[in-house]
Formats: sequence, structure tokens, C-alpha cells
Amino acid sequence: MVRIWFNHWFSTIYQLIDEMKRAHEDYYIIGSNENTHAVYQVLCDEWYQEPSLHEKEYVTFCLDFCRQHDIQVFVPRRHMLALSKNKAEFEKIGVKLLADDYELIEKLNYKTEAYEWLKSVSRLHIPAYERVTTIQEFMAAYEKLKADYRQVCFKFEHDEGGKSFRLIDNNRKGYTALFKKQNTRMTLDDAAAALSETERFSPLIVMPYLSGVEVSVDCLSTASGLIMIPRIKDTSRAERIVYQEDILQMCRDFWQACPLKCPFNIQFKYLDGVPYFLEVNTRMSGGVQLACAAEHINILDIAVGQLLGVEQPWQISRTEKVISYVEKPLVLSES
Repeated sequence: MVRIWFNHWFSTIYQLIDEMKRAHEDYYIIGSNENTHAVYQVLCDEWYQEPSLHEKEYVTFCLDFCRQHDIQVFVPRRHMLALSKNKAEFEKIGVKLLADDYELIEKLNYKTEAYEWLKSVSRLHIPAYERVTTIQEFMAAYEKLKADYRQVCFKFEHDEGGKSFRLIDNNRKGYTALFKKQNTRMTLDDAAAALSETERFSPLIVMPYLSGVEVSVDCLSTASGLIMIPRIKDTSRAERIVYQEDILQMCRDFWQACPLKCPFNIQFKYLDGVPYFLEVNTRMSGGVQLACAAEHINILDIAVGQLLGVEQPWQISRTEKVISYVEKPLVLSES
């Protein structure tokens, strides 16, 4: 029996865990989340609610949890960077951590460090950007970029899921604004007013708004080669699986420069026909189940197998597909 722990994952992990359990009768799944209604709990053999802790205390909690529950494989999402930094401590107690080495992913978790590092990769297009921490720097960066680009956007350097992303839109008021989604738009005056509330703020990245399509590529390094499944994202539920050679080549070039061993996701966005590297997530993406369903493979299952010393065969069709999903009602508890 292999005891595998998933901590605080996206709800979309449900499909991959379900398939993995069906394929391996000897996998015993333990799940935890701070959210009492996390949907993947219905698949778990054991389920626990997590405490709300800062990084240092959380690492201690995870080490104790692994000891108490005889965990053999730990698939983390929450505080992954801090857990990776303590990877040796987990190995000492016999736990295999599905996370790359700290020195590698620490660079990639901070956008400017990643951009500076990856500028040397010849075929990887890095967008123009400015890193700012004061309102004066912010205004100067905006004026500099606005001189060369139609639209400018910003977000915090350390962000997950683009929560802090804002597009500067000076026409967000009035009748025409009723036809635009407003939750990610701010006028320059509103942005400046918000940032002026503090003398020095957490680093922001100011950059041109890349208005073209977004391509999200779910990847995993294996003994048989690099799995790469590109999804062209849309505002609808439908996404297209399209194998564009320029995107695939940039993924290969990135991986040659940064040989991640665990699942990762690279995001690109187009501007005027050029695909720009946006960022890399050193974990499975929130939409990885769509990529896996399209190609009938399970990146999670393959990655866990590799940790356990088992290489699974896989094959990519490289044919264009459209993939979508429907909601599935689940009863989480009864009383």
C-alpha cells in the first residue's frame, strides 16, 4: 500500500486523483485542505482540515503529519517553495516530495529573477518589463512603456493565479465601460491612488499588455522525453489543443535551460503575432486535467510513478482538439 498525501489542491485535481485510484488499487489517498468543502475529499481514503499557519509553522506541521500518517509520497501545492527548501528533511523520514529542488524553483517563483535568468535563451521571447516598489517608479515605468505599447498592465512580482493583475484602462468609466469586464481594469488615477497609500509596496511588474491569445502548456520530463500539451485558453469553457512548433520549441529551450523534473506549466501570450513567455508554474496547473483528458494520459500518475521508480509509457497524438467540461454535482456530507 502506497500512502499519498495531497495538501490544499485546486478542485480540478479531482479528475486526476480519480483516474489514478482506478489504475492503482494499492494507492491509499490522504487529502487535506483549509477549505472544509474541497471537492476532492470524496475520493480520499482519509481527509483532514488543515490549520491556517505561516510558512515556517506549516513546514513543521507537514513533517509531523507525514510521520503521524506514514506518508510515503507527498504531492504539495500550498507553500510549495518552503516545503521544497526543506526537501531533505522529508527525505530523512522516508517521504518522497513531488517538488523540484529549491534553488531551481525559487528563481522561477519571482518573475524578474526568472526573466533575467532566461534572457540568455535565444528563442525565448521575454516581454519588456519594469520592476517597481514606489509610486514614483510606477509612474515612470508607465510613461516609458506607454510610449511604445498601446496598453500597459501590472501585477505583483510574487502572485498566484493572477489575482493582482490589473490592466490600466483610462476609458473604464461611462457608457462604453458597461460592455467591458471591470474586475481587472483600473484607470491610471485609481492605480496611482491605491499605490500611494504606502511609501514602498511589494515589488510590482509593469509591462505591456499582451492582447493576443494565451497558451498554457502542461509539461513533465520523463525518460521517454518531455511531455508538452499546449492549451489555447479562451473566455469560454472550451479550450483548443494545438501543437504549434514555435511554442513547442520554446518549451524545449526553456527545459534545456531549466531542467525541471516534476510537473510544470509554462504560459505564453501573443502580441502582434509574437508569442511571449509570461511565466512558469512549478506545479500542475489548475487546468491540467483538460490537457490530460485530451491526450488520454495522466501527468500526475506518471509523475508519482517516477517518484516510486516506475516509468509509465505515454504517447501524444499531436492532433488538434477542442476540449471542454461540464459540472458534476457531488454530495460532500450528510447529516
